[in-house]
Amino acid sequence: MSSEAVGRHMPPIVSLDDLTAMMAADEHHRYEISPEGVLSIMPPPGYAHAIIATRLMVWLAAAGVPTDQIAQAVGLRIPGRAGIGGRIPDLVVWSKPQADAVWLPVADVLLVAEIVSPGSEGTDTVTKRNEYAAAGIPQYWVVDQDTAQTVTVHRLDGDHYAVQASMPLAWLLNTSPAEHGLG
Repeated sequence: MSSEAVGRHMPPIVSLDDLTAMMAADEHHRYEISPEGVLSIMPPPGYAHAIIATRLMVWLAAAGVPTDQIAQAVGLRIPGRAGIGGRIPDLVVWSKPQADAVWLPVADVLLVAEIVSPGSEGTDTVTKRNEYAAAGIPQYWVVDQDTAQTVTVHRLDGDHYAVQASMPLAWLLNTSPAEHGLG
């Protein structure tokens, strides 16, 4: 199908229900929408990306964070001035288990982690950082896919994030999640 054909069937304002239907119809892409209504279409993450998310998830679970409070690639409802957006972080940690839904609220989120893929640098390091801070998410971690797999830990400071630390993933995995306010 051409982009022109897709464009003719696109609603004027894309909702989270529209994103859900798009993802159900297209297993080869991930769809997100900013609270301002900007639609993003990304390919699914690659193997190296998935392994980083799995290593973080296993580290958290091994340290005692309940597995029903950790999830990979689940949708979050991101409130904003222009409405409700939907983001799919690479990893989310909650303070308590959540009800089953495609798009979950951010109220109980303790941590969101994004693993930077080629082409997502600006979105992950600027756009999402600002959206997650505005939503009141206490911690935002960005993991680069550089040689060290550098993790930058952001903590909420008022209405914006301040960088608390930056370290190689291997170093982080040798600490306790409790040292980072988790678990």
